Amino acid sequence: MQIHSRRVFLGAVAAGSTALAGCGLLGDDGPEPAPQPDALQPLLDEALALAGAYDRVILATPNLAARLTPLAEDHRAHATELTKVIGAAVASVAPSASAPAGATDTTATLRKAEQSAQKTAAAACKAAPRERAALVGSIAACRATHAEALR
Repeated sequence: MQIHSRRVFLGAVAAGSTALAGCGLLGDDGPEPAPQPDALQPLLDEALALAGAYDRVILATPNLAARLTPLAEDHRAHATELTKVIGAAVASVAPSASAPAGATDTTATLRKAEQSAQKTAAAACKAAPRERAALVGSIAACRATHAEALR
């Protein structure tokens, strides 16, 4: 008698599982949710934006190129390293020769952007796991140094 009731029970479980899978409760019928962006993505975005801002100032004021090019290159190096850590693809970290200067692109606006970006990097460093903290801390320190160099 137990064998018969066990077969009935197992049959009911199998039928119920098939029904649930058929209505999408157990199956993979829908698209997978988009992966969450990496916590370092804002630092990467800022590094690229800062490099572009430097390029615009250099194009508008070529006599500042010797002073500003190394700072822009630092941001490109940061973008390259962040890209490796995140595993993301970046369109380009090369200097932009066609970036038109905006009316507000000056060394003073670069300094403000560096100060803001340094705060972002410092906060990210505090939240980063230890295997990422050294890179993020280095970026924060570099941004603080840039802000001082732009005085």
